[in-house]
Amino acid sequence: MTPADGGAGGMGRRALVLFSGGLDSMLAAELLRRCGVEVTALTFVTPFFGSSNAERAAGALGLELVVADITERHLEVLKNPRYGYGKNMNPCIDCHALMARVALERLGELRADFIATGEVLGERPKSQNRQALELVARHSGAGDLLLRPLSARLLPETRPEREGWVRRDKLLDLSGRSRRRQMELAEEWGIGEYESPAGGCLLTDAGFSARLRELMLRVPGFDGADAELLKVGRHAWTGSTLIVLGRRHAENQHLVELALPGDMLLKERDNPGPTALLRAFPRGASPNRREIGEAARLLGIYGKQKKPLKPQDLVEVPRGDWPHCTT
Repeated sequence: MTPADGGAGGMGRRALVLFSGGLDSMLAAELLRRCGVEVTALTFVTPFFGSSNAERAAGALGLELVVADITERHLEVLKNPRYGYGKNMNPCIDCHALMARVALERLGELRADFIATGEVLGERPKSQNRQALELVARHSGAGDLLLRPLSARLLPETRPEREGWVRRDKLLDLSGRSRRRQMELAEEWGIGEYESPAGGCLLTDAGFSARLRELMLRVPGFDGADAELLKVGRHAWTGSTLIVLGRRHAENQHLVELALPGDMLLKERDNPGPTALLRAFPRGASPNRREIGEAARLLGIYGKQKKPLKPQDLVEVPRGDWPHCTT
């Protein structure tokens, strides 16, 4: 797609658009291009959300996409959110501020002049109300370099508007939770496929959040490798050991891929069935006999025999089968 009005501003300026791949971020990027602004899309990766949606959407729009892994910094925010959590374990205001801060840090490297997002005033009651939008701009350090083009005419003027990089009258005044106008714009601009607004972040999922709360309570210093385990299989804690059971062959294989040195991988000796990963804390500790016994019990209950097993019924998956341990 080419800008519909190359004379509407822009002046060769470039925007770094925080880009989830959802409809709002796609519209924000396309609107800026139609205002004569060059666009680079920036998306983020953590154990709780990935880049696949953004990659598909950027490809559809023909956008340059930069992918940034912010796992370590995001975990710091997740464990101690300045502005608290949403309904589940989603620290949305702090998360948005972190993303804007990372974008601000990369403006020079990516030859961009300002930051833009697809946020819509009032679309999400907690994280996109007027106060939350102001907090994100201030707490991130982006200040008035942060433009929300979809709602800009309802918000204070930003530097890109004052400087004439983007004409304010070419921006939009969207607000509220209805997405009717966004869908109409998508049709008008030829954006035919886009992700559901409800998907994307595991931290908004109640079941995943319950697992995360348990991990945070038991292992306050958990890291990204521990968070990745929360997405797989059945979970049980015994003592200071987390036991994760695969529910199908693909999950058994994924547990092997996620296993770290010091983890234990067990399966039933004589029958096909689940694989169990045991991760003892603190990291480097080994599961004790009681914890291995609990893993045997669970492997039996969820295995072919549907009754508890004993440790002598199990065999450890050879470390040579672990992808990260092969030489």
